[in-house]
Amino acid sequence: MRVSSQASKRSRKASAARRRRPAQEAQRAILDAAEQRLLAAGPDALRLQEVAADVGVSHPAILHHFGSREGLMRAVTARALATLETDLVRRLADPTDVNGAALLERVFETLGDRGHARLVAWLVLTGLGDVPPGAGVRVVRAVADLVHRRRMAAGRATPADFEDSLFTIMLAATALFGDAIVGPQVRASAGLTADRHADQRFRVWLAGLLTEHLDRGAPTRARAPAQKARASRTARRS
Repeated sequence: MRVSSQASKRSRKASAARRRRPAQEAQRAILDAAEQRLLAAGPDALRLQEVAADVGVSHPAILHHFGSREGLMRAVTARALATLETDLVRRLADPTDVNGAALLERVFETLGDRGHARLVAWLVLTGLGDVPPGAGVRVVRAVADLVHRRRMAAGRATPADFEDSLFTIMLAATALFGDAIVGPQVRASAGLTADRHADQRFRVWLAGLLTEHLDRGAPTRARAPAQKARASRTARRS
Protein backbone atom coordinates (compact mmCIF):
# COMPACT_ATOMS: atom_id res chain seq x y z
CA MET A 1 0.00 0.00 0.00
CA ARG A 2 2.86 2.38 0.82
CA VAL A 3 4.46 1.83 -2.61
CA SER A 4 1.13 2.44 -4.29
CA SER A 5 0.61 5.60 -2.25
CA GLN A 6 4.06 6.95 -3.13
CA ALA A 7 3.52 6.23 -6.82
CA SER A 8 0.19 8.00 -6.65
CA LYS A 9 1.81 11.05 -5.05
CA ARG A 10 4.50 11.16 -7.75
CA SER A 11 1.84 10.92 -10.42
CA ARG A 12 -0.14 13.78 -8.86
CA LYS A 13 3.01 15.92 -8.62
CA ALA A 14 3.85 15.26 -12.28
CA SER A 15 0.32 16.12 -13.31
CA ALA A 16 0.42 19.31 -11.25
CA ALA A 17 3.73 20.29 -12.86
CA ARG A 18 2.19 19.80 -16.28
CA ARG A 19 -0.79 21.96 -15.39
CA ARG A 20 1.40 24.74 -14.00
CA ARG A 21 3.57 25.06 -17.13
CA PRO A 22 2.59 28.19 -19.14
CA ALA A 23 1.67 27.62 -22.78
CA GLN A 24 4.68 29.48 -24.22
CA GLU A 25 7.08 27.62 -21.97
CA ALA A 26 5.53 24.29 -22.94
CA GLN A 27 5.75 25.13 -26.64
CA ARG A 28 9.38 26.16 -26.31
CA ALA A 29 10.25 22.96 -24.45
CA ILE A 30 8.46 20.83 -27.05
CA LEU A 31 10.26 22.60 -29.91
CA ASP A 32 13.63 22.16 -28.17
CA ALA A 33 13.05 18.44 -27.64
CA ALA A 34 11.77 17.91 -31.19
CA GLU A 35 14.75 19.73 -32.66
CA GLN A 36 17.18 17.55 -30.71
CA ARG A 37 15.49 14.38 -31.94
CA LEU A 38 15.39 15.65 -35.53
CA LEU A 39 19.10 16.40 -35.41
CA ALA A 40 19.87 12.98 -33.99
CA ALA A 41 17.74 10.80 -36.26
CA GLY A 42 16.11 12.89 -39.01
CA PRO A 43 12.43 13.65 -39.69
CA ASP A 44 11.38 10.08 -40.48
CA ALA A 45 12.32 8.95 -36.98
CA LEU A 46 10.47 11.67 -35.07
CA ARG A 47 7.82 10.24 -32.73
CA LEU A 48 5.48 12.51 -30.80
CA GLN A 49 5.29 10.05 -27.92
CA GLU A 50 9.08 10.25 -27.49
CA VAL A 51 9.07 14.05 -27.64
CA ALA A 52 6.27 14.12 -25.07
CA ALA A 53 8.27 11.84 -22.78
CA ASP A 54 11.36 14.06 -23.15
CA VAL A 55 9.40 17.15 -22.12
CA GLY A 56 7.16 15.56 -19.53
CA VAL A 57 3.88 16.34 -21.26
CA SER A 58 1.20 14.16 -22.78
CA HIS A 59 0.96 13.24 -26.45
CA PRO A 60 -2.38 15.13 -26.77
CA ALA A 61 -0.67 18.23 -25.36
CA ILE A 62 1.67 18.33 -28.37
CA LEU A 63 -1.30 17.97 -30.72
CA HIS A 64 -3.04 20.79 -28.85
CA HIS A 65 -0.10 23.15 -29.44
CA PHE A 66 0.95 22.13 -32.97
CA GLY A 67 -1.96 20.22 -34.50
CA SER A 68 0.03 17.30 -35.91
CA ARG A 69 3.47 15.77 -36.26
CA GLU A 70 3.99 17.72 -39.49
CA GLY A 71 2.82 20.91 -37.80
CA LEU A 72 5.47 20.41 -35.14
CA MET A 73 8.15 19.93 -37.81
CA ARG A 74 7.12 23.10 -39.60
CA ALA A 75 7.20 25.00 -36.31
CA VAL A 76 10.71 23.72 -35.54
CA THR A 77 11.96 24.88 -38.94
CA ALA A 78 10.13 28.22 -38.79
CA ARG A 79 11.71 28.99 -35.42
CA ALA A 80 15.20 28.06 -36.62
CA LEU A 81 14.94 30.18 -39.77
CA ALA A 82 13.45 33.12 -37.87
CA THR A 83 16.38 32.98 -35.44
CA LEU A 84 18.79 32.81 -38.38
CA GLU A 85 17.12 35.83 -39.99
CA THR A 86 17.37 37.86 -36.77
CA ASP A 87 21.05 37.01 -36.41
CA LEU A 88 21.95 37.78 -40.03
CA VAL A 89 20.00 41.05 -40.05
CA ARG A 90 21.72 42.13 -36.83
CA ARG A 91 25.17 41.32 -38.20
CA LEU A 92 24.55 42.91 -41.60
CA ALA A 93 23.26 46.06 -39.91
CA ASP A 94 26.65 46.40 -38.20
CA PRO A 95 28.99 48.18 -40.66
CA THR A 96 32.04 46.73 -38.90
CA ASP A 97 30.92 43.13 -39.49
CA VAL A 98 31.92 42.47 -43.09
CA ASN A 99 33.15 38.88 -42.87
CA GLY A 100 31.21 37.19 -45.66
CA ALA A 101 32.71 33.76 -44.97
CA ALA A 102 31.59 33.92 -41.34
CA LEU A 103 28.06 34.83 -42.42
CA LEU A 104 27.92 31.87 -44.80
CA GLU A 105 29.17 29.58 -42.05
CA ARG A 106 26.37 30.85 -39.81
CA VAL A 107 23.81 30.03 -42.50
CA PHE A 108 25.30 26.59 -43.09
CA GLU A 109 25.26 25.86 -39.37
CA THR A 110 21.48 26.26 -39.39
CA LEU A 111 20.80 24.56 -42.73
CA GLY A 112 23.42 21.82 -42.64
CA ASP A 113 24.86 21.13 -39.21
CA ARG A 114 21.49 21.53 -37.48
CA GLY A 115 19.63 19.63 -40.18
CA HIS A 116 16.99 22.19 -41.14
CA ALA A 117 17.67 22.01 -44.88
CA ARG A 118 16.91 18.28 -44.77
CA LEU A 119 13.74 18.98 -42.81
CA VAL A 120 12.47 21.58 -45.30
CA ALA A 121 13.28 19.24 -48.19
CA TRP A 122 11.47 16.39 -46.43
CA LEU A 123 8.36 18.53 -45.91
CA VAL A 124 8.32 19.59 -49.56
CA LEU A 125 9.13 16.21 -51.12
CA THR A 126 6.55 14.38 -49.03
CA GLY A 127 3.89 16.86 -50.09
CA LEU A 128 3.38 18.13 -46.56
CA GLY A 129 4.16 21.71 -47.47
CA ASP A 130 6.85 24.24 -46.73
CA VAL A 131 7.35 26.47 -43.73
CA PRO A 132 4.05 28.34 -43.27
CA PRO A 133 3.94 31.80 -44.88
CA GLY A 134 4.07 34.76 -42.55
CA ALA A 135 6.19 32.86 -40.04
CA GLY A 136 8.91 35.52 -40.06
CA VAL A 137 11.27 33.48 -42.21
CA ARG A 138 11.86 35.71 -45.26
CA VAL A 139 15.57 35.31 -44.72
CA VAL A 140 16.65 35.81 -48.34
CA ARG A 141 14.67 39.02 -48.82
CA ALA A 142 15.75 40.48 -45.48
CA VAL A 143 19.42 39.80 -46.20
CA ALA A 144 19.13 41.11 -49.77
CA ASP A 145 17.55 44.35 -48.53
CA LEU A 146 20.43 45.01 -46.15
CA VAL A 147 23.11 43.98 -48.63
CA HIS A 148 21.66 46.31 -51.24
CA ARG A 149 21.55 49.21 -48.81
CA ARG A 150 25.24 48.65 -48.14
CA ARG A 151 25.99 48.62 -51.87
CA MET A 152 24.09 51.87 -52.42
CA ALA A 153 25.81 53.53 -49.45
CA ALA A 154 29.17 52.58 -51.00
CA GLY A 155 28.13 53.88 -54.43
CA ARG A 156 28.19 50.42 -56.00
CA ALA A 157 24.51 50.18 -56.88
CA THR A 158 21.35 52.19 -57.43
CA PRO A 159 17.79 51.38 -56.35
CA ALA A 160 17.19 49.99 -59.85
CA ASP A 161 19.93 47.39 -59.28
CA PHE A 162 18.12 45.67 -56.41
CA GLU A 163 17.42 42.55 -58.46
CA ASP A 164 21.16 41.98 -58.88
CA SER A 165 21.60 42.02 -55.09
CA LEU A 166 18.56 39.80 -54.62
CA PHE A 167 19.70 37.23 -57.19
CA THR A 168 23.18 37.16 -55.65
CA ILE A 169 21.72 36.29 -52.25
CA MET A 170 19.39 33.75 -53.89
CA LEU A 171 22.44 32.12 -55.48
CA ALA A 172 24.14 31.91 -52.08
CA ALA A 173 21.01 30.46 -50.46
CA THR A 174 20.57 27.88 -53.22
CA ALA A 175 24.23 26.82 -53.03
CA LEU A 176 24.17 26.50 -49.25
CA PHE A 177 20.84 24.68 -49.23
CA GLY A 178 22.12 22.21 -51.82
CA ASP A 179 25.42 21.77 -50.00
CA ALA A 180 23.56 21.02 -46.78
CA ILE A 181 21.58 18.23 -48.47
CA VAL A 182 23.82 16.67 -51.12
CA GLY A 183 27.20 18.28 -50.42
CA PRO A 184 28.93 15.01 -49.42
CA GLN A 185 27.66 13.26 -52.56
CA VAL A 186 28.75 16.12 -54.82
CA ARG A 187 32.21 16.20 -53.22
CA ALA A 188 32.49 12.44 -53.66
CA SER A 189 31.62 12.84 -57.34
CA ALA A 190 34.35 15.48 -57.57
CA GLY A 191 36.91 13.11 -56.06
CA LEU A 192 37.12 14.96 -52.74
CA THR A 193 35.85 12.22 -50.45
CA ALA A 194 39.11 12.01 -48.50
CA ASP A 195 39.46 15.79 -48.20
CA ARG A 196 37.96 16.58 -44.80
CA HIS A 197 38.19 20.35 -45.26
CA ALA A 198 36.84 20.63 -48.81
CA ASP A 199 33.42 21.74 -47.55
CA GLN A 200 34.88 24.64 -45.57
CA ARG A 201 37.14 25.71 -48.44
CA PHE A 202 34.15 25.65 -50.79
CA ARG A 203 32.20 27.99 -48.53
CA VAL A 204 35.17 30.34 -48.16
CA TRP A 205 35.57 30.34 -51.96
CA LEU A 206 31.85 30.98 -52.43
CA ALA A 207 31.94 33.86 -49.95
CA GLY A 208 34.88 35.40 -51.82
CA LEU A 209 33.12 35.03 -55.16
CA LEU A 210 29.93 36.65 -53.90
CA THR A 211 31.77 39.43 -52.07
CA GLU A 212 33.84 40.22 -55.16
CA HIS A 213 30.69 40.49 -57.25
CA LEU A 214 28.88 42.68 -54.73
CA ASP A 215 31.92 44.93 -54.26
CA ARG A 216 32.48 45.32 -58.00
CA GLY A 217 29.12 46.98 -58.52
CA ALA A 218 25.98 45.90 -60.31
CA PRO A 219 26.50 44.94 -63.97
CA THR A 220 24.37 46.27 -66.79
CA ARG A 221 21.10 44.47 -66.42
CA ALA A 222 20.29 42.00 -69.17
CA ARG A 223 16.92 42.41 -70.80
CA ALA A 224 14.35 39.77 -70.02
CA PRO A 225 12.83 37.90 -73.03
CA ALA A 226 9.57 39.86 -72.74
CA GLN A 227 11.47 43.16 -72.80
CA LYS A 228 13.43 42.04 -75.87
CA ALA A 229 10.23 41.09 -77.66
CA ARG A 230 8.64 44.47 -76.93
CA ALA A 231 11.77 46.28 -78.11
CA SER A 232 11.80 44.23 -81.33
CA ARG A 233 8.15 45.02 -82.07
CA THR A 234 8.76 48.71 -81.42
CA ALA A 235 11.73 48.71 -83.80
CA ARG A 236 9.71 47.02 -86.56
CA ARG A 237 6.85 49.52 -86.22
CA SER A 238 9.24 52.44 -86.48
